[in-house]
Amino acid sequence: MTPKTVDDTRRFANLVAEKQGWILNRDDEFLDMLLQGLTKNNNRYGYYSCPCRDASGTRREDEDIICPCHYCRPDQAEFGHCYCGLYLTPQFAARGIAPASIPERRPWKG
Repeated sequence: MTPKTVDDTRRFANLVAEKQGWILNRDDEFLDMLLQGLTKNNNRYGYYSCPCRDASGTRREDEDIICPCHYCRPDQAEFGHCYCGLYLTPQFAARGIAPASIPERRPWKG
């Protein structure tokens, strides 16, 4: 497996956002941190697991947190952005405010 670069991950995130009609977080420093986390997880596990959640390293167990995660749409519907703050709805982005902490929807897998 060829390691992904942050630029590869940026292209991935841009394609997802474009396809879904979402906006990427506009805070360049924060966005870069999220993209680095996604890149690291992809290179470690072989898939883009959410950089804000602990992955098991088993794709089947982590299906719900592969970016964009299963919780992205409900989070956007309720809060205007996903848990990480990577993907914003256009309406939320137009408000010009930073994503805030939101409740975790993923059931605890301890």
